[in-house]
Amino acid sequence: MLDKIVEKSPAKINLFLKIVNKRDDGFHNIRTGITFINLYDEITVNPHNKFEVNYIGLFAPKNNQFKDCIIERLFDFLKKDKPNLLFTISKNFPYEAGLGSASSNVATVIKILENMELIDKKNIFDYINLGSDIPIFLNQKDSLVRGKGELIANIHFPKYYFLIIRPSFKCSTKKMYESFQTTDFDYNIDYDLEEINDQDSGNDFEKILKKNEPEFSSIIDFLQENENVIFSRLTGSGSCIYSVFEKKEHAENAQKNFRQSFSDLWTHVSENNLTNLF
Repeated sequence: MLDKIVEKSPAKINLFLKIVNKRDDGFHNIRTGITFINLYDEITVNPHNKFEVNYIGLFAPKNNQFKDCIIERLFDFLKKDKPNLLFTISKNFPYEAGLGSASSNVATVIKILENMELIDKKNIFDYINLGSDIPIFLNQKDSLVRGKGELIANIHFPKYYFLIIRPSFKCSTKKMYESFQTTDFDYNIDYDLEEINDQDSGNDFEKILKKNEPEFSSIIDFLQENENVIFSRLTGSGSCIYSVFEKKEHAENAQKNFRQSFSDLWTHVSENNLTNLF
């Protein structure tokens, strides 16, 4: 009989994100630096009389189910029968927030299923058509990511402490990409090389939010006024916004300061580059 399995499913932060251009297949070539932080969903697997996925926790969806559940889609993608297992996913960080929620969850499930020998181990890039961020979460290392997500170079980013803010709005990745016009692309493709360069700063999705979400500008302007802040930025396609600090106490002080003015918003202090992250 299978014992209960419990695994962590980590959040990621995009330290920068540039949209290089639109591809012929309708996707976009991007360039982004990704680091992983000690903020996790938790996935528990138990024997069950049928296949079932149940979401619980602070950020669980309504009725504890997602309409388009990526764990369900995984088995269709693999052309595998669904096993008699109960997947209970404790949602401890926001989804539609730029933290990699769904991709992280399904990557963790893939690793669990491989360890159980229920699926064959595949090349991480075989999963890119299920989700562009899935190879990153299977790679589990700080990375410079290019193309659609199929070009990954391992990079060591500095040790940072992050104050993460969830605004009142959510961001659909699909809708955010669809908001880009050809005139929005300004990355010099000559610099799209496998190394960090001076253009690797900022997040191009901020252009959209500055036009459409006044709350975004209010939050990021407030964060930039914090003492000891290195920079403040959107992660992924949003909606979470973060500030970066060199010391944990600086991030915690900024969190206290932020809560005085935005008491209704979720905040969290995390760090990257932990040896026991996974």
